[in-house]
Amino acid sequence: MANAQVVLNAGSSSLKFSVFLIEDAPTLLISGQIEGLETHPHFKAKDVNGAVIGERSWSSGTGFGHRAAIEFLFEWGRGALGGLHVVEAGHRVVHGGTRFTGPVRIDAAVLAALDELVPLAPLHQPHSLAAIRAVAEHVPDLPQVACFDTAFHRGQPAVAQLFALPRWLTAEGIRRYGFHGLSYEYVSSAFRQLDPAAAAGRTVVAHLGNGASLCAMHNGRSVATTMSFTPADGLPMGTRAGTLDPGLMTYLMKQHGMNADALENLIYHQSGLLGVSGISSDMRELQASDQAHANEAIELFAYRISRELGSLAAALGGLDALVFTGGIGENDVNIRERVCRSATWLGLTLDPAANASHGPRISRPDGNGVSAWVVPTNEELMIAQHTRRTLG
Repeated sequence: MANAQVVLNAGSSSLKFSVFLIEDAPTLLISGQIEGLETHPHFKAKDVNGAVIGERSWSSGTGFGHRAAIEFLFEWGRGALGGLHVVEAGHRVVHGGTRFTGPVRIDAAVLAALDELVPLAPLHQPHSLAAIRAVAEHVPDLPQVACFDTAFHRGQPAVAQLFALPRWLTAEGIRRYGFHGLSYEYVSSAFRQLDPAAAAGRTVVAHLGNGASLCAMHNGRSVATTMSFTPADGLPMGTRAGTLDPGLMTYLMKQHGMNADALENLIYHQSGLLGVSGISSDMRELQASDQAHANEAIELFAYRISRELGSLAAALGGLDALVFTGGIGENDVNIRERVCRSATWLGLTLDPAANASHGPRISRPDGNGVSAWVVPTNEELMIAQHTRRTLG
């Protein structure tokens, strides 16, 4: 019987999963998700060719949460995986704090330490831990590994991680952590295969999707990134505001009577592309709209990327390559064109035809200046590889 590994990525109302064959290097077999947890659960699974191999819905009000989703997945997998035997599980965990600088096998002590980090990521961490506990309850002897979105940035210079706050707050753990680390780690490795010389130099990777950030890398290692204490900082995103003046928070509290919950809802769920456009958080819908506010949201998104790109180029002391990844970064010709044309001052010359065909190289190959690339990310494969190495 061949061995398999399951990779789980738990969100507030969804559970994404992938199944990898692990006889040699991890090889994807199945992927899918259960969305609408606790409301209108819907399951769909596809094979490696994109063919749907499983689909089911549940009625609302059934209390179908993460635990029920895990139980269903393992029961469904027993039939769908045939002769495969699931021997390990890897999880995406958003926050590893300062302690976890790489993947770690989960035991009671690790789980307790991750619980202590919930206040640093209250909208993300509890769901990852719920999935871990659900697996442990359903398959107690299955080894599990936590892979952290923050770990890739832990090697940044100390000054890049500091806020200008009193020392006692820094000692409490308030610092710039950075996120999207699993994506950046994968892209760093994949880009090295495309252009080893540029990858060994100064690169900015733009992970652009519903969540969006930039990361400055030198020789594939994180130097600075736009997200900081939380995934709400930096670029405007689908529904997240990005960087805001801290004084705005006290203004909203005093003038509009907003409490912490109201501010959290505003910053995470009502802002970004949705807030500016008043239409949608989906870039595709905004691109298709003729509304002025939709175009303004697109302009703001591209402007902030270009502005942060300049900041990260300064942190690197120059720039050799710009890499786009994520749902928008990999697929949106218009956003890539706007950002690249704003970066001509860095020496980047866009190749419109290459950009229209999604690269991988989208800058003119004249050997001079900054090159630009499109590199699809694969966080699930990164987790699979980490899990394999951690468990040996």
